[in-house]
Amino acid sequence: MNSALGIVFSNIHDKNMQELTSVRTFASVPFGGRYRLIDFVLSGMVNSGIQKVGVITKYNYQSLMDHCGSGKSWDLARKNGGLVILPPYGAASSNSPYSNRLEALQGVLTFLRRSKETYVVMSDCDVVANVNYADVIAAHEKNNADITLVYRKTEEERSGSRGILDLDKNGRVTKFYVTERTKGETNLYVNMMVIGRAFLINLLETARLNNQVSFSKDVLSKQTSNYRIYGYRFEGYFAAIDSVANYFRHNLEMLDKEKRDALFLKDSPIYTKNRDSAPTVYTDTAIVSDSLIADGCMIEGTVKHSVLFRGVHVAKGATVENCILMQDSVVSSGADIGYVVTDKNVVIREKRKLFGCEVRPFYIGKNSIL
Repeated sequence: MNSALGIVFSNIHDKNMQELTSVRTFASVPFGGRYRLIDFVLSGMVNSGIQKVGVITKYNYQSLMDHCGSGKSWDLARKNGGLVILPPYGAASSNSPYSNRLEALQGVLTFLRRSKETYVVMSDCDVVANVNYADVIAAHEKNNADITLVYRKTEEERSGSRGILDLDKNGRVTKFYVTERTKGETNLYVNMMVIGRAFLINLLETARLNNQVSFSKDVLSKQTSNYRIYGYRFEGYFAAIDSVANYFRHNLEMLDKEKRDALFLKDSPIYTKNRDSAPTVYTDTAIVSDSLIADGCMIEGTVKHSVLFRGVHVAKGATVENCILMQDSVVSSGADIGYVVTDKNVVIREKRKLFGCEVRPFYIGKNSIL
């Protein structure tokens, strides 16, 4: 789809999971045994025919650059278009890069002006979903909309800053507001939108002249009567990654085949960086049930209802249950852990016993030795 340009915000929600984002961007947080959160956005865009994607960064983006590389894994290594990493931009008078979404977009105005596409598809990385953006653009054109916001109808109670839509019978947004807690049936904005490129450029220039700082409050909330803002209801698998507890819960949801199949669609695959790892080794002492285990692991102990990333070693006599173990973690002999999230390169020594709970998993930082 040469008529659309992708823009991905990689750092916007870092404060929601500071434990996991202290050494990486939100976009590069691992998920599901072998993926990063940005994989779901990039794959959705590529599967929708978008051939040019700009990724706006801010800080801690070395792991993101290592993961994305040239964009080859998503067929975005192109002479024209392809994957473009947009480094942080700050005004000369500022001591730091952008502090809000409008400033981030104003920092890439040159990129937007030099692009030729008619539409811009913008997305954060705090949602795990498989979205067909071509359908969103089709709805945008049908409604002759200025802005189309992707939303999810939900009754799930959530805390944290979230946009909520009120819609009329034609799907036009009559009210947009931000709340810190959702309760009851709501139309939850999932931080994805389609907007005309020329319209976006004009909007950003107007916002700068008027000293506007919030896309949600100064644009979406205040302009529902002036702009043609429509909602697009997404009904596929959806997981909002807005806390360590929800990160833990949605990772373990991948053990449910029905939910896994709803996310990893045959006609819309999720791509990620290719790694040539050896197959996982299961010794005759290994006991494994209801788990996702990536390549390159060594399993000698017991693993139940857990997600293990590449290179994890569970030693003989160790027990891992209801855990998320990231790349190259080691659980030593006799250790017993439950409801634990380990970051990369964590070592849990012999006979340690560590337990969290479902709503507050025990998190162990990168390179820690316990």
